[in-house]
Amino acid sequence: MLENIDLDLKLKALYLYTIVITIPFGLGILIIPDMMVTLFGWPSQDPIVFGVMGSVYLAFGLLSILGLRSPKKFLPILLMQFCYKVAWFLGVLLPIVITGQFQVYGILYVVIFATYIVGDILVIPFSDLLAKE
Repeated sequence: MLENIDLDLKLKALYLYTIVITIPFGLGILIIPDMMVTLFGWPSQDPIVFGVMGSVYLAFGLLSILGLRSPKKFLPILLMQFCYKVAWFLGVLLPIVITGQFQVYGILYVVIFATYIVGDILVIPFSDLLAKE
């Protein structure tokens, strides 16, 4: 029983981290995109793709609020974040680094994404998720 409480608290911490990071980023990208680009030193963004990114971040943050109430029920949110961040590291960051095209503004993404990946690896009960029912 205590182990489940510990797991719930750890999962809630990940949901809270998601809420604190993604809701402001998502809202900022959707409401004040030019200011976000300037604030973080990002290059000009395609408004459609940038809007999709902001909407996805906002959706992760809002759904994570539900995860605070039912941490295990909303594990797919954390799993989805884990998967797309690992895919980003392998499919986007790695080729950019290998070709020597990495830009300084990308450091923020690398740090934030890495903290999520480490947190997910430490907290998500992968054995439970992958077990047969």
